[in-house]
Amino acid sequence: MSGASAEQVGKVLRDGWILPPGAAPVDVDAGLINHTVGVARKGRLLGVLQRLNTSIFRPEVHRDIEAVTAHLQRRGLPTPRIVPTQHGGLWHTDDEGGCWRLLTPIGTRTHHRATPPLAREAGALVARFHAATADLEHVFAFTRPGAHDTEAHLQGLRMALMLGRGHRLYRDVADLADGLLDAWDTWHGPTDLPVRIIHGDLKISNVRFDDDDRAVALIDLDTLAHGTLDVELGDALRSWCNPAGENVADVRVDLDVFRAAVTGYLGEASLTPEERESIVPGLERIALELAARFARDAIEESYFGFDPAFGGRGEHNLLRARGQAALARSVAANRSTLEAVVRSS
Repeated sequence: MSGASAEQVGKVLRDGWILPPGAAPVDVDAGLINHTVGVARKGRLLGVLQRLNTSIFRPEVHRDIEAVTAHLQRRGLPTPRIVPTQHGGLWHTDDEGGCWRLLTPIGTRTHHRATPPLAREAGALVARFHAATADLEHVFAFTRPGAHDTEAHLQGLRMALMLGRGHRLYRDVADLADGLLDAWDTWHGPTDLPVRIIHGDLKISNVRFDDDDRAVALIDLDTLAHGTLDVELGDALRSWCNPAGENVADVRVDLDVFRAAVTGYLGEASLTPEERESIVPGLERIALELAARFARDAIEESYFGFDPAFGGRGEHNLLRARGQAALARSVAANRSTLEAVVRSS
């Protein structure tokens, strides 16, 4: 339970919620953004307690999560729900100003790498999520403007290079940036797409599975937003179709995972022709975008976390940038094959 002591977590639970006697915090498989622990009693998981990372999200995001998950439940789609505090609130503020929420548990398995069977299941679940939210009219209380403004991210990389000429990694980043900027200048794909409610962070670990590896529900819903399908599926496929992970420079798109994910998604989705055409260029776009963000932080060393095993923050982010750039090149090189998969699915 790194990030908060057991005593602090226990006090948060006592102050925030009315729980049965014997309920106590336990370790669970968790991500990197929000500090997360389970709450269990007699070996049964009762809930998932999270401290919101308020440097990224504001507490108002819980109003959006509540609106969307209530709608999903009405549509019959399994989803975690926020457990109201003992005072009826959606979140609890501790004595130090920390923002905590309690969520109902869902699913039994988390996976960190996508295989074709998992990707097919996850793709179908995402399609059901999109179908279930298609008729939801909601004004989001919390938004992240420009989260996927690719041109702005490339411009940020240009500015980082202009201001960072003395950085130890400047030449390496500049060489990489030349390729990224050239690729973006020649990128093409549908841009006038319908706006829908999207999850916004569809890495495979944000899909919960059951014991038979059937996809059950999407979790980590802080990134819910209005967006377009090229962004949504581009980010998902960027993650799922790169089984080597983000800490490898030599990356290629996994065609088998791509085929499974697209087949699963399109088997249950209802899209416009332009949305179907956006899937492959969306994958390339998001890989280029993330490569630019990593490359920028290789110079600025201020945003992404890093593992000292890869050197400093700059060195680790340069490696990540090279990997995403390689993925974008692989997508571009295989574009006709990938588009044939979409057409035949």
